[in-house]
Amino acid sequence: MTNESDSAPVTGYACIQGYLKTLDSSPGVYRMLDAQARVLYVGKARNLRARVSNYARPTGHSGRIARMISETASMMFLTTRTETEALLLEQNLIKQLKPRYNVLLRDDKSFPNIHVTDHAYPMIHKHRGAKKDKGAYYGPFASAGSVNRTLNQLQRAFLLRNCSDAMFDSRTRPCLQYQIKRCSAPCVGKISQEDYAASVKDAERFLSGKSTNVQETLAQEMAEASEAMEFERAAALRDRIRALTQVQTAQGINPRGVTEADVIALHLEKGQACVQVFFIRANQNWGNRDFYPRVGPDVEEAEVLEAFLGQFYDTKEPPRLILLSNPIENEDLMTEALSDKLGRKVEIAVPRRGEKSELVDGALRNARESLARRMAETATQAKLLRGLAEAFELDAPPERIEVYDNSHIQGTNAVGAMIVAGPEGFLKNQYRKFNIKGDELTPGDDFGMMKEVLTRRFKRLLKDDPDREKGLWPDLLLIDGGAGQVSAVREIMEEYGVEDVPMVGVAKGVDRDAGKEEFHRPGTRPFALRHNDPVLYFVQRLRDEAHRFAIGTHRAKRAKSQMANPLDEISGVGASRKRALLAHFGSAKAVSRANLADLKAVDGVSEALAERIYGFFHENS
Repeated sequence: MTNESDSAPVTGYACIQGYLKTLDSSPGVYRMLDAQARVLYVGKARNLRARVSNYARPTGHSGRIARMISETASMMFLTTRTETEALLLEQNLIKQLKPRYNVLLRDDKSFPNIHVTDHAYPMIHKHRGAKKDKGAYYGPFASAGSVNRTLNQLQRAFLLRNCSDAMFDSRTRPCLQYQIKRCSAPCVGKISQEDYAASVKDAERFLSGKSTNVQETLAQEMAEASEAMEFERAAALRDRIRALTQVQTAQGINPRGVTEADVIALHLEKGQACVQVFFIRANQNWGNRDFYPRVGPDVEEAEVLEAFLGQFYDTKEPPRLILLSNPIENEDLMTEALSDKLGRKVEIAVPRRGEKSELVDGALRNARESLARRMAETATQAKLLRGLAEAFELDAPPERIEVYDNSHIQGTNAVGAMIVAGPEGFLKNQYRKFNIKGDELTPGDDFGMMKEVLTRRFKRLLKDDPDREKGLWPDLLLIDGGAGQVSAVREIMEEYGVEDVPMVGVAKGVDRDAGKEEFHRPGTRPFALRHNDPVLYFVQRLRDEAHRFAIGTHRAKRAKSQMANPLDEISGVGASRKRALLAHFGSAKAVSRANLADLKAVDGVSEALAERIYGFFHENS
């Protein structure tokens, strides 16, 4: 039940004292709000009255808590049946509301897995997100790079397909993967179903941690093939063993006594934090990831780690064992919550000796080194932002820079791209891509494309954050282009009444050489920076990142359009009929040119379907 005060506007501990008479000893979650009703802090309590009474005391608080109390103008409460429910609700609200005084995990992307599909000839591929499809999942891996390296070697070792089921069903001859010995071409019968199933089983045994057994079996088969003078087969088996060895080498430390665990270590320094997470699955190290939660200057390790665990596992499946560098306050509560989530017992431990302690020490060393690098990079970034503000005559160093670029080939598959940078570097989770929709644009009209992108961007900003309270508004716009692009963007800004966001056009300059860029601002003459100015290099990096993102988005869109098959759009043409049509005519283009009689001659194509196919390709001709 939610309770809010109707009393006169009072702030600080006096405001909090007014709520004590309305509270009982129930567990629950409380929110502290400022005078503008913005959430300052979300907390949980085993006993709401006892917890809130601590805030009602005028003394004895840390600097961070004292500031939070002084800003509190109202509170909200929600009771729960158990403290475990309160813990889960607290973490959900923190992620949703992002209160200023809570420890906040800012990078919360999902982790990739390896998925072996449920199919007569299973596909092995990278999977990110919910495990909705049938089949076996192995992971999580720390990054897409670690998954790609493992998949690359597994395909070399076991020759498993990575094509989609639709492509598999439509193949009439082996693809390039077969030619370069990365697939056994089950799509065209180059391997029996039994032999392919055996390869899949070996791959799954390897991913389950039984790599030694797999390699021993392959070594024995290689020796037998060599004795039988089947040297080509022996060489293939040798290559498979080598590929598996490379996977193990890339994994680094592979603990013998830890089958499944997340190793989590925290390092705090000067009001900043780094949490390092190592993923151990099937006695193998599947990579590590560092996180930089938002913390205050006087937080304790226990508070940071507990908040991290709650938010980190909110959308992820916890392992059976979690090894920590520091104890947390409510270990029993967190254990119960994670065990309920997993459906089996989860253990949380702070090891002091042995192999587990060595794993934690390794993660802690990585956390310390990562934070030192980040702090050095942040100091450099702050200096560059100050230089940028001086060069472009900004009121203050920008907190959010948005850089825009377009990419197309003669107007086709046109896309716009926006990248974001700030004091902590590139904010890749804020990047956005725009499929250019303007039907009236002349192909290659860069001005028109830029106007469409900025129109859509500021329409969304005015809708989602009209009061500019969510940190979504830019302090500086960098546009790839000269006076024309700047003028086009300025028209859009004036149309929407946004005239206080500075913008700068970055033109290639003389001979389009890097280092000779010219900068264009509304109402001023173009100017340039010294060729060795660090701020110039910084702007070049921003522009190049926007260009990279735009080019990558354009290539993905172009590849998708090139892979599209018009036969997929015809009702009644499934995988088997599409395969029959392609086998008969050789290509979709040849199908489009075929006459009605030839279409009727294809095995499995009825007269009605032949007329539908013919009509699809000729109704507008």
